[in-house]
Amino acid sequence: MPTQNYEPLPVRPQVTVIQGVLWDMDGTLLDTEPHWMAAEANLVAEFGGCWSHEQGLELVGKALPDSAAALQAAGVQLSTREIINRLIDEVAAGVAEHVSWRPGALELLAELHAAGVPCGLVTMSEEPLAKLVLDQLPEKYFNFRVTGDMVAQGKPHPEPYLLGLKMLADYVPDLEATRVIGLEDSAPGISSAAASGITAVLVPHLSEVPSSNAWHRVDSLSSLTLPTLDALLTVTSRA
Repeated sequence: MPTQNYEPLPVRPQVTVIQGVLWDMDGTLLDTEPHWMAAEANLVAEFGGCWSHEQGLELVGKALPDSAAALQAAGVQLSTREIINRLIDEVAAGVAEHVSWRPGALELLAELHAAGVPCGLVTMSEEPLAKLVLDQLPEKYFNFRVTGDMVAQGKPHPEPYLLGLKMLADYVPDLEATRVIGLEDSAPGISSAAASGITAVLVPHLSEVPSSNAWHRVDSLSSLTLPTLDALLTVTSRA
């Protein structure tokens, strides 16, 4: 038997049981909701209608075609595509001028990146706005993104997160949905994440979201670290 002339590589300790983290964008990664709500109100006003703050809150987290339908019902006489384009253009202008990251978002992204945990974006915003947002990040933290124009059914349907899981599987062998964290701030978003089978974590922002056994709830991303996320997976596995 030949003599080995090298030292075997040390086994790298497993620092986390998390296989991936899927992030919502608007209201979770950064605070774009005021831009969306202002754009909606401006568009309704342009056509002589009225749009309340409460109506704006009802659209938080919803797919853009659903938002367009609500604006049409409020008197906006444009096609669905025209409404979506107008909204995205106004929000993009606001993001280009200033990005307000949600508290703890950049710190958590950096920690996940350092630990080698792949991250994906799952947003109902379309590709141009998602790219603009991710280009503002200090590092390339996201391995891939799912945008609203990539799915037939938006949140609260699970399709966006199911597609996210499919894309994450390209980076993670033997992927288990329950070992994937989904971070959301809205009722449609957290419902979508939970329905996909991942471990859904609600970080509430502007809109009220009822409590549910289908998801965990934390007050801020600032309270989340690798150990606390691991603990949530442990709780989920015991449920």
